[in-house]
Amino acid sequence: MKNYTRIVEGGRHLQYEEMVEVADQMFSEDVDVDELAAFLVALSKKGETAKEVAAIASVMTSHAVPLDVPTARYVDNCGTGGDGSNSFNISTTSAFVMAGAGAKVAKHGNRKISSAAGSQDALDALGIHSRFTPEDMSRMLKEEGIAFLFAPIVHPKMKKIGEARREIGKPTIFNLVGPLANPLQLETQFTGINRPDFLMEYAAVLRTLGRDRAIVVSGAGGMDEASLAGQNSFVLMDKGDLIPFSLTAEDVGLSYAPLSAIRGGSAEENAAMIRSVLNGERGPRFDTVVFNAGLGLFANGMADSIQEGIELATDSILSGSAMQKLEAVVAFSEQIGQEAIAR
Repeated sequence: MKNYTRIVEGGRHLQYEEMVEVADQMFSEDVDVDELAAFLVALSKKGETAKEVAAIASVMTSHAVPLDVPTARYVDNCGTGGDGSNSFNISTTSAFVMAGAGAKVAKHGNRKISSAAGSQDALDALGIHSRFTPEDMSRMLKEEGIAFLFAPIVHPKMKKIGEARREIGKPTIFNLVGPLANPLQLETQFTGINRPDFLMEYAAVLRTLGRDRAIVVSGAGGMDEASLAGQNSFVLMDKGDLIPFSLTAEDVGLSYAPLSAIRGGSAEENAAMIRSVLNGERGPRFDTVVFNAGLGLFANGMADSIQEGIELATDSILSGSAMQKLEAVVAFSEQIGQEAIAR
């Protein structure tokens, strides 16, 4: 790995095959954490390429624990994180909204690494633990139409990589790879990155990984979500075609709001915000969630337009369906916990 670190420090991009070789070393139990951290920092300073991202994503997925679930048009709406906006957990909230609208949601997620409260931190505070086995996750998806795939469980060979990422404390290529490494063979995806210059390349990676349809967003203010704070840049990947477009909140009937209006806090504070949105409390947080959930429903093919997706998302909340999904998953989590104690 030291040799590849020197190559990257010299400014040369790695070819796909070279990155596969490095990735295989990363997932080895014998990898040195300091060497791994040095490589990831050098790669970040150079700037990651689509080939490098696709190579790691492919290797990471090949090491994932397989899940036994029926064939379906699953969607993941996990973003890259690391945007520094300190927003509440928008994609986690949106996942319940999408599931409430009828989408089959398999959301990849983790604890905080480079953010204030990661998706699993917020889920813990909501009463949804992370001690599910892969069998539990499969069962949750079958029974509830939504599952939260906790990265350390479905990616057991990530321990050393997680140590290196915590040591670095800043976004690395694994922020880009995380949303791409869902253990299910996804047909559709809605994801976000905080790098507008990398939008087209990221959409191309999704195409390489076999998605049928996907949307990538780089939000106003540097967010990895669609934002109310200005113009958002997108690429729609539909059956291999890459179609760039842009939207503001006003374009889809929502109101402008600054990033400060959706700022989050601790896991407990974010959990309270999630519940307030799912209870139908109107405002910038509500609008941000229906914006992103609507885009996810459009990416999944449940809506024929983004506007229709937003309407479906709004109805999911106001009808109580989204909150019912949350409560069902909380009850499932409690049941699994009780079954574990009984054993």
